[in-house]
Amino acid sequence: MSKTIISQNRINYILEQFDRLLKIMDELREKCPWDKKQTIESLRTLTIEETYELADAISKKDMQELKKEIGDVLLHLVFYAKIASETNDFDMGDVIDSLCNKLIVRHPHIYGDVKAETEEDVKRNWEQIKLKEGNKSVLAGVPEALPALVKAIRIQEKARAVGFDWDKKEQVWDKVQEEMQEFLEETDPQKAEAEFGDLIFSLVNYARFVGINPENALEQTNKKFIHRFNYLESQSAKDGKKLSDMSLEEMDKYWNEAKKK
Repeated sequence: MSKTIISQNRINYILEQFDRLLKIMDELREKCPWDKKQTIESLRTLTIEETYELADAISKKDMQELKKEIGDVLLHLVFYAKIASETNDFDMGDVIDSLCNKLIVRHPHIYGDVKAETEEDVKRNWEQIKLKEGNKSVLAGVPEALPALVKAIRIQEKARAVGFDWDKKEQVWDKVQEEMQEFLEETDPQKAEAEFGDLIFSLVNYARFVGINPENALEQTNKKFIHRFNYLESQSAKDGKKLSDMSLEEMDKYWNEAKKK
């Protein structure tokens, strides 16, 4: 199968499986006590959990797990559309039609006569189109519920798309050092918290300039810490030691062993 063009046989297979999923959803909604009880509101937190599980599969580069988690998220999307169809608000067909129309409108360099030679050109066009669609601010599309680190990334990306950005990475690093100094000099706890936020925001900015995704970088560090700490726990236990009774120097011995492994 071509990497760029899906064969007609494969398209037919995908459509058959999607139709099968919609029919199963109809049956579950009609016959299953749990599925019958669900509302858009009750599914919200479950959807968030499934999204994080999908993100975890991506970070692990586990393709079989990724396939499973994509399916779980897809189920939730179909579930929302099914519930909405029961109140005649919209159905899955309307969802897909709306998405297709949006993709065409937001890609005038593909479906129109607009020129966009680079990724930055495309992003600038997107933001201009969104403003024409009714967004009052370039930042209006950043969800309030996003985790703070991810939100900082999206805010900076959107600001850059309309030209509000530094010219050189050296300027950004100067800002990082400035924010670090302001944080170190602040003695008031509340103001120090604000300064620390400024410092993190500037570090996210610098990461963007040097091509690092700070969310991914931090998650790698989290996993590395967990792995090393688990080693510290298991190996010290094998040696008959309790963490609560150990000195930091004793713990460091195991920690350094974990780093070497």
